[in-house]
Amino acid sequence: MNLTLIEILLPLLLIVLITLPLIKVFRGKVTVQSAKRRLFTHIAGFFTVIVFVLVLQMFVSPKVFAAEGDPVSIVGTMAQGLGFLSAALATGMSALGAGVAVAAAAPAAIGAFSENEKNFGKSLIFVALGEGVAIYGLLISILIINNLG
Repeated sequence: MNLTLIEILLPLLLIVLITLPLIKVFRGKVTVQSAKRRLFTHIAGFFTVIVFVLVLQMFVSPKVFAAEGDPVSIVGTMAQGLGFLSAALATGMSALGAGVAVAAAAPAAIGAFSENEKNFGKSLIFVALGEGVAIYGLLISILIINNLG
């Protein structure tokens, strides 16, 4: 299936429009009030694009073919769809939690190590515990997907 120029440029244009308000924020050239306004614009633009894509998908359904003349049917139950959604949420949310944990633990571990080199092993354990949260979420996702069949 060949993509048309609009199918290539429209997503790129939407990504650029979503990220434009945050460029000055990342460079640190805005006030706090302006940064809040730009962040709100970014979030509103993101959800606007999501709604736009969902509405577009309802009216424009692409045809999927395995071979010429043999249509592929991708049909599943509501339970399977919700199972895949829960697996994705388990992985995503656990990775987000692990990122927050490591973001808090890693600088503290570096600070403890810089003060006393004997604290390296102890501080590394706390960083690894934060990463374990993501591994547990991935394990739960694998268990969910295995039970969907």
